[in-house]
Amino acid sequence: MVGLVVLSALKPPTLTMAQGLSLVKSACQSAFGATIALFYLKALTVLAHWNNRPLHEKTLSLAWPMILSNLTVPLTGLVDTAVIGHLDEPHFLGATAVGSLIVTMLMWVMGFLRMSTTGLTAQAHGAEDSVAERRTLLNAMITALTMGLIILLAQSVIWQLAIAFMAASDDVLKFAADYYDIRIWAIPALLLRYVFIGWLLGRQDAKTPLAILIVTNVINIVLDILFVVYWEMGVAGAAWASLVADYAGIMVGLWVVRRAVNKQPIDQPWLSLLQRAAWLRLFRLNRDIFIRTLALELVFYLQTSVGASMGDAVLAANAVLMNFTMIMAFGLDGFAHAVEALAGKAAGQKSRDNLIAAIQVSGIWSCAASVIFTLLFALFGYAMIDFMTDIAEVNQLAKQYLIYLVWIPMIAVWCYWLDGVFIGITRVKEMRNSMLIAVFGIFIPALFSVKFVGNHGLWLAFYALLLARAAGLGYYLWQLDRKQRLLGDSN
Repeated sequence: MVGLVVLSALKPPTLTMAQGLSLVKSACQSAFGATIALFYLKALTVLAHWNNRPLHEKTLSLAWPMILSNLTVPLTGLVDTAVIGHLDEPHFLGATAVGSLIVTMLMWVMGFLRMSTTGLTAQAHGAEDSVAERRTLLNAMITALTMGLIILLAQSVIWQLAIAFMAASDDVLKFAADYYDIRIWAIPALLLRYVFIGWLLGRQDAKTPLAILIVTNVINIVLDILFVVYWEMGVAGAAWASLVADYAGIMVGLWVVRRAVNKQPIDQPWLSLLQRAAWLRLFRLNRDIFIRTLALELVFYLQTSVGASMGDAVLAANAVLMNFTMIMAFGLDGFAHAVEALAGKAAGQKSRDNLIAAIQVSGIWSCAASVIFTLLFALFGYAMIDFMTDIAEVNQLAKQYLIYLVWIPMIAVWCYWLDGVFIGITRVKEMRNSMLIAVFGIFIPALFSVKFVGNHGLWLAFYALLLARAAGLGYYLWQLDRKQRLLGDSN
């Protein structure tokens, strides 16, 4: 609403950039900020489960390992960058960044494997159905290996598409190709890791996934130093270090999953678990999450593209602020993962009371985390920007738009949290629809405000996207509950 109020008040022929900034700051700091704060306080007074201590403890026991697990995700790239960054030529660092980015983007698109596995496993766990748990694991593993094989067969095509729009130097592309040609063979292990983490989380185990990722990253760090620093293998050494670490991690994953499976033996052979209905259900879940993820990727692509059209300094300033947004996402995602497991278990138990309790308690902690991030950004935002860049123009612009970063945690928390709820109850069709409406019905039209208020319009469009996603998911949740279909399955 704030974005609409601001835009409606603007008069393009006479409004200066300074006046636009003043209006935005005033709206955010007064009416908008007060409304959100009052909403948070009011929400706490209507929560029936706010004093459910065992559920609070369970939520935190699931959330904190997943927060740490999420933080390990960029660690591989960070270690590669740190080691390669000490080589003689800058194109080595650029090549590692390009090659790693392509693999990372492939993994992000394949994120549906973890989400669908978590939701289905959590429901089977809640229903105490060991056969369904094992069927979900088997189907997800077959899907992961199939997708891995397809990617390996199409690796040359993927590379050509990925570099088609990159204005990188020949040296960067040459060494990036070396990195990619090695690292791409880790895809089957990386996809299986998604499945194992999703399956374990669905069984209410968040600590084992953390152990898998710690083992992977420790091995990667050691091998990076050995291959690049001591054996002087350059960019290829960084790729080999990541490849070996990824397969070492998946060996740990196989071992822990095998132990978990053996603790709940069943009389049926593995092949008998293959059922057409289960395959179709998993396919529909993965399809809808995949479409939703592509729409979200379009948002980040358009953000970057529109930001770049306003100049390198604006692009760099936005990138600095978005880096802090990604850090925030790690914290909020931890509680989203927790509610995935808890909501899925409640759905498997067919218990509306347990589901509502899981939603409310996870919501309390999600809101608390968002307030903490808002305070951190408000109190230390200038210092964080100074740490990230000392380029005067970029530093100044980032501080000028810092107000948007300050409020993002309290805006974004709702769609992050509700995404976790819908994954847990496997209502991903609603997730897909709310994302498509938010992107094509709200975000893209809102981007036209950039013509009138510049970079302010880009941030307001992002705000509008987050609010629209949350509003759509909230509406769907209310409708499902009103029609007594909250515990049903339409996917």
